[in-house]
Amino acid sequence: MEILRVENLTKIYGKDENMVKALDDVSFSVQKGEFIAVIGPSGSGKSTLLHIIGGVDKPTSGKVYMNGQDVYAQNDENLAIFRRRQVGLIYQFYNLIPVLTVTENITLPVLLDGRKVNNERLEELLRILDLKDRENHLPNQLSGGQQQRVSIGRALMNAPAVVLADEPTGNLDSKNSQEIVELLKLSNKKYGQTIIIITHDENIALQADRILSIEDGRIIRDETIRKTSALREVSAAGEQQAADGLAEGR
Repeated sequence: MEILRVENLTKIYGKDENMVKALDDVSFSVQKGEFIAVIGPSGSGKSTLLHIIGGVDKPTSGKVYMNGQDVYAQNDENLAIFRRRQVGLIYQFYNLIPVLTVTENITLPVLLDGRKVNNERLEELLRILDLKDRENHLPNQLSGGQQQRVSIGRALMNAPAVVLADEPTGNLDSKNSQEIVELLKLSNKKYGQTIIIITHDENIALQADRILSIEDGRIIRDETIRKTSALREVSAAGEQQAADGLAEGR
């Protein structure tokens, strides 16, 4: 099942001799439950792509569809609601509110949306993220790895359609980096969460289901590493249907 489609996406900054084409006619689609790594050199357009998918930055031209909905056909108010409900953003520098506790940071998107906190989901996230004994701590009382876990909890709290992670391990040592990747993989498997992660780390990229390589604002390679469970089910169903057809034709 397709959850995200990007069509002919272009983003231009500046004019005339100062013009920079950050994205140049980018198109691809994402199936529900895929874990995708986006790689490429600095300035290749990776973060711009993520921000446009997430409704943070508007494209110069092209379309983004999430769950069949044209993201940028909405007015600003509905676009803000889209960001809160459909997208979970994880940044390299955490972006936590310093005066809020772990629990308050995680539940902030729900509260901003005027909705009731799902305490069962909150408790489960605190347990999975190993933050149960840190729930009343402020960000400055946490390690870098713990702060990044809080930002993951915040991204997952609303059960968004897609989680977008922009270099989430770039500020961490190798041990904490791998722990964060394992948590993202767990959310991908446990919740069937669709994840798109930007990374410069080849080892992290190779743990994804699929790798998109971007250079000069264009996708130069789209490589499937392994099939997701959802894609395996579709493939198996297709193979069975073909086998049934052959049997009937005998």
